[in-house]
Amino acid sequence: MALGCHYRVALPSAKLGTPEVKLGLLPGAGGTQRLPRVAGVRKALEMCATGNPIGAKDGFDCGLIDRLIEDDLIPHAVGYAEEVRDVRPLPKSSEREYKINECDPTVFADFRKENARKFRGFDAPENNIRAVEFACKMPYSEGVIEERKLFMELMSGVQSRAQQYFFFAERKAAKIEGLPEGTQPRPVRKVGVIGAGTMGGGISMNFLSAGIPVTIFEMNQEALDRGSGVMRKNYEATAAKGRMTGEQVEKAMGLLTPTLDFEALADCDLIIEAVFEQMEVKKDIFTRLDKTVKQGAILASNTSYLNIDEIAAVTSRPQDVVGMHFFSPANVMKLLEVVRGAKTAPDVLVTVMGLSKKIKKVAVVAGVCHGFIGNRMLMPRQVEATKLLLEGATPEQIDRVHVEFGMPMGPFQMADLAGVDIGWHRDPTRIENIRDALAAEGRWGQKKQAGFYDYDDKRRPTPSRACRRSSTTSAPRPVSRSARSATRKSSSAHFTRWSTRARRSSRKAWHSARPTSMWSGSMATAGPSIAAVRCSGRTPSACRTSSTA
Repeated sequence: MALGCHYRVALPSAKLGTPEVKLGLLPGAGGTQRLPRVAGVRKALEMCATGNPIGAKDGFDCGLIDRLIEDDLIPHAVGYAEEVRDVRPLPKSSEREYKINECDPTVFADFRKENARKFRGFDAPENNIRAVEFACKMPYSEGVIEERKLFMELMSGVQSRAQQYFFFAERKAAKIEGLPEGTQPRPVRKVGVIGAGTMGGGISMNFLSAGIPVTIFEMNQEALDRGSGVMRKNYEATAAKGRMTGEQVEKAMGLLTPTLDFEALADCDLIIEAVFEQMEVKKDIFTRLDKTVKQGAILASNTSYLNIDEIAAVTSRPQDVVGMHFFSPANVMKLLEVVRGAKTAPDVLVTVMGLSKKIKKVAVVAGVCHGFIGNRMLMPRQVEATKLLLEGATPEQIDRVHVEFGMPMGPFQMADLAGVDIGWHRDPTRIENIRDALAAEGRWGQKKQAGFYDYDDKRRPTPSRACRRSSTTSAPRPVSRSARSATRKSSSAHFTRWSTRARRSSRKAWHSARPTSMWSGSMATAGPSIAAVRCSGRTPSACRTSSTA
């Protein structure tokens, strides 16, 4: 409707956009035909095909906004209308031609190339691009007819229905069932984080970027300095890409207080534990927190699998305990699982869900069950991918199939991005699965330039010989000659010994033991996979009752 008007005015705080592509559609009613005529072809492509909004200043610079209004919108808009009421001819957006006439034909090919990875597998972005192309090739009256055809093609397709379901499901997930009306959040002015490793550092960055002071605790100075250094390095890398200023980097780091003193956490309003995935370690930490931290503080665990109720039971205030499971890298990944324990207080849930928006996360409430939601779904896929490795396939072959199917990345690409060492027990002599073998050799993923793949300074992957098995004498025939050759060599003695033992295990063993983590290929089972299927689509409380399946 705004594009159909002769003029547009806006406050500097306004956001302008055509988000229909996020629902698997395009901005109909002439939107793709008017926008390039008003804002220019390149800007129209960016807005239509990505759905990302622009600010009012950007809109003014490209011609989408005719005047920015600093004070009260309505009286100044009326005043502007008075100024232009006698202007003739009226500036009709459908009749503007100069911005599309000066369009460089290569802009469409360039835009497709720049966004090929982002748009891969989606129909709507391509139809939006084609609609804008029609605006440059034909009169408005013909362009809107072609736009309508493209719109109906998308609307009748399965992708738009799936994207619309996702859109509403994401918003529904933010609503918490069973909360007393009028529940107020607790104030969170200062956050404590226990552990300055991969997860602890990433979690801290979320709050620092939101302007919330963080006290981060570690057991020794070397680990503390390393964690703080990684955070600064990450911020500086972001600044080098133009996404932050140097001043913003210093402001964020200025809010960080590294410490070796556990007592320094005493006055924090929220403390997030991010240490090894071992129940006894976490229980010890929460016992100390219970004795140290002020009453009313929220005690959160970043556990990805363990029972929050069991952790809460070691404290005298289980109502203050909640799960906050971030996904690695925590400063990048959007999902946050908020795990609701049996005794978690309503105001604790409200506080954490509200805080998630401030740190720009998509929060979902989960019940207490093995793997919660995300890992409960991912674990069966990882188990099967690990089996394929043992049978002769390479990480790149397995990942390529996933990407060609439509996923943004495969299981081993994801592992390297998240960190192969996430959840590792830290004992290099204890080799029980592929992850243990890699982690023991320091192959922790992208951050170490080595994981399931090798990486250059720009984190570009290449196949790694270190991840290939030494023998396939008892494995099924490999899928290709290159895979067959690759299985004859391995640079990892740990990996060789473990994979040999695993191959000698009977198929029955795959279905008789519960996996200790999503990477535990040698302990994979059908049981948890079945439990995950049973759990999917249920409420968190139902998920809790299914966790013993």
